[in-house]
Amino acid sequence: MSTYHRLLIPGGVYFFTVVTRDRAPRFADPVNVAHLREAFRKVMAARPFVMEAVVILPDHLHCLWRLPPGDDDFSGRWREIKKTASRRIDPSTNARGERPVWQRRFWEHAIRDEADWRTHIDYIHYNPVKHGLVVRPADWPWSSFRRAVESGWHEPTWGEQEPENIADMELE
Repeated sequence: MSTYHRLLIPGGVYFFTVVTRDRAPRFADPVNVAHLREAFRKVMAARPFVMEAVVILPDHLHCLWRLPPGDDDFSGRWREIKKTASRRIDPSTNARGERPVWQRRFWEHAIRDEADWRTHIDYIHYNPVKHGLVVRPADWPWSSFRRAVESGWHEPTWGEQEPENIADMELE
């Protein structure tokens, strides 16, 4: 068994990649996207955090969270989100009692500074274009891109060309 250590920063800001089991396109079904969104709302109500950006693609998602001051438990939140969504998406279980919805782990990156934050926000919002799902970020329905435009983080036409700051990034 590996001894993976996560960087825990109370009140930290983190980028996450979470993947479905065997890259199954679970979130190609809008009903499953709704179940995931409801799981986020439920967990955020019980254990608050700010979701600064998110994109849900058919077989994975990326998001950027800001945890409350003094709190570093993103793993517990992910456990509850995955558990809550899985119950609705696929109620069957294997011999270990696991539902076949998610890969067991997730990947996280602690955001270091404003430039790192910006790069990861851009990566999240450009991801549907990168995967050939849409031509422009504004065309993807399961993204915080429109909220980012309203916040002044992006122009409405942003992402019609691949941004240079993310051209070589691979965070899948």
